[in-house]
Amino acid sequence: MRATAVRRTALAASAAALALLATACSGSSDADGKDEKGAANGSSSAPKTPAKALTAAELEKATLAQGDVEGTKVTKAGPADEVPADGVKVDKEACLPVAHALSGVAQEGAVATTKRKVIDEPKTDGKKSLEDAAKGEGADAFKDAFDLTSTFVALSSYEGSAGPDAFAALKKAAADCAGGFTATVAGTPTKVVSMTEEKITGGDEALAWTVTSESDGATAPVKLVALRKGGSVATFFAFNLAAAGGEDVTFELPTKVVAAQDKKLA
Repeated sequence: MRATAVRRTALAASAAALALLATACSGSSDADGKDEKGAANGSSSAPKTPAKALTAAELEKATLAQGDVEGTKVTKAGPADEVPADGVKVDKEACLPVAHALSGVAQEGAVATTKRKVIDEPKTDGKKSLEDAAKGEGADAFKDAFDLTSTFVALSSYEGSAGPDAFAALKKAAADCAGGFTATVAGTPTKVVSMTEEKITGGDEALAWTVTSESDGATAPVKLVALRKGGSVATFFAFNLAAAGGEDVTFELPTKVVAAQDKKLA
C-alpha cells in the first residue's frame, strides 16, 4: 500500500479514537485524591473499613512521574485540555461511566484527581522517522513511525465506599454497553461498536477491555483499564496510531504503566 493510502486509511480508522484521546489527554493535574489498586478477579469488593481519601500531597506522591515507566515520557496533563463532566454525552445513559473513563473524567463523588500522559519513547533502532513517513517514503515508514502507544492515566480518590462504588459502576456499564453506544465528547461524536474484556491483574480489583470505535466504515481499537485500591480508582486509556491505521503491530494492554501505578499506590 502506498504511504499516502496508508495515512488516509489511518486517518479514517482513527478519527473517533483520536477524538477521545485528545480529550482524554487533557486532564488537570492539580486536583488531589486518594488512590488504591484494583483486584485481579474483576469483582467489586468494598474494603472492610471505610477508605479515607489521600491528601493533595499524598496523591501527587502516588501519581506516576518521569522515570517510573521505563522507555516512556511521563508528563502532567494540561488544564487547557480538561474535559468537564458535562462535556461528555451518551446516547445510552447506562454507558456514561465508560464514556467518562475514556475521557479521563472521574465518577461522581471523587474528592480529587491527578492526570498524566505516558507516551512511548521513539525507537532508535534505525527505523524510518516520522518525517520520513510524512514525506511518503513507503508504508513501512508510516508503520515504524507511528508504532508508539500513548496512555492517559486518571487517578481519583473517593471517601468511604465511593471508590468501590465507582469501580462497580464502571464494571456494570462496560457489561451493559458491550454491544456499543455513541459518546459525544466536547461536541465530537464517537461510535463505540464493541467492548471486549481482557485479562489484567493488580490492586484490590482490576478490569480491562479492548474498545473498538468506528468512523467512516473503518474501525480502530483502544485499550481501557480500571484499577482500584481501597478508595482510589485509576483509569488507563491507551491508543496506538499504527494499530488504528490497520497496520500489523502488536498493540497490547499498557501493562507496564498499570504495574507502575499499582506499585506507587502500594
